Amino acid sequence: MTVYFDAASTAPLHPVARQALTAALDEGWADPARLYRSGRQARMLLDAARETVAAVLGARADEISFTASGTQSVQLGLLGALAGNRRRGGHFVHSAVEHSSVLHVGERHEAGGGEVSVAPVDRGGRADPEAFAALLRPDTALAALQSANHEVGTVQPVDEVAARCAEAGVPLLVDAAQSAGRTDVPAGWSLLTASAHKWGGPAGVGVLAVRKGVRYASPLPADEREGGRVPGYVNVPAIVAAAASLRAVRAEAERENARLHALVERIRTRVPQLVPEVEVVGDPVRRLPHIVTFSCLYVDGEVLLTELDRAGFAVSSGSSCTSSTLTPSHVLAAMGVLTEGNVRVSLPYGTAEADVERFLAVLPGLVAGVRAPLGLDLPAPEAPAGELLLVVDALGKRCPLPVIELAKRIGEVPPGGTVAVLSDDEAARLDIPAWCGMRGQEYVGEAPATEYGGDRGSAYLVLRRS
Repeated sequence: MTVYFDAASTAPLHPVARQALTAALDEGWADPARLYRSGRQARMLLDAARETVAAVLGARADEISFTASGTQSVQLGLLGALAGNRRRGGHFVHSAVEHSSVLHVGERHEAGGGEVSVAPVDRGGRADPEAFAALLRPDTALAALQSANHEVGTVQPVDEVAARCAEAGVPLLVDAAQSAGRTDVPAGWSLLTASAHKWGGPAGVGVLAVRKGVRYASPLPADEREGGRVPGYVNVPAIVAAAASLRAVRAEAERENARLHALVERIRTRVPQLVPEVEVVGDPVRRLPHIVTFSCLYVDGEVLLTELDRAGFAVSSGSSCTSSTLTPSHVLAAMGVLTEGNVRVSLPYGTAEADVERFLAVLPGLVAGVRAPLGLDLPAPEAPAGELLLVVDALGKRCPLPVIELAKRIGEVPPGGTVAVLSDDEAARLDIPAWCGMRGQEYVGEAPATEYGGDRGSAYLVLRRS
């Protein structure tokens, strides 16, 4: 079974979203613009969903419009705000690490005679508020800054940039796709966008919020739906499911964020200790709780992804938007970090600790295998003594199988790393310490298997010495 570590691309459907979607398919299928009973029922569901999303995002219900995707929300928001503020000027400012949807709007804006300024970021991927503010001009019609980066998880100083934009009278669009539902929405935005499938809602639902008083002219032909900002028929059942899951994940966020933050911190710490010539990228402190990205020197990221997939792990590489094009990530390039051999791990809600441990156990061997044809002589990093790297599940297996499993897999951890062998065979209590004595390994002791993901038996801890 594949372990899914690519929640930043799309999160698994939240159970609440599944339940709400099923119910709304029966109750909310009619046209919410009609006055007959089923239409009124659909309208009530749509209005309730709009109010829920508005409450979570810190907006008014009449400021919220639903789109077909986060990308559409960004592009409609940018084009509408640029058109609405065209009398002010044609200058557009955004950071160098924005989502590709922002970059594409910038390219179109320049092609139409507008001007674009790009704010640089530091090596952690964070924009400097002062440098961003220095680009604002009297003819600046719009600025854009994401709440947090989609590739490396760095949280941007939106509050500070928003204050500078307010002083200059420039509206600010904030792309909150990666943070909506997980963290508090930053203050000071003029337009806000989000995407339901990033927080565990169904795909095909985006959110565009436009503050009252912000000049906005729809770049598309007029339509009476969604406040005139988004033409076409809305998917009421999907919107209801999106709103229900957003409320659910926000209620769970404090507890789950703390748990995922600890797991990500473990990956950030252990990967450089396990794999030589690796750099963990992104701000180590001001970051989202579920994303960690690292780059491996002398490694083709696509090849490494294939090997991880074969080992049962779904992760992404390079730009989350452009990895299939084999072009370097514009985010990593702007940060000035290695753009090759890049792996982004983004943990969904409910990620098990044992799955993270198994990922850390298989990664060193896979990277070494990808590098092997190059004939490089790289030093093997040594793990801190006592650090748990591998769980060997031998539950239900009788003597001598637990010892055989240990002997087969201890080579997956570096010297100084610890293996936990889960077993409910009484013979293992004697056999594993005896095997350690014969093989020059160190038997650390015994613990309940439940501490390492087992449902019964004991965990026998072995420290690899050679």
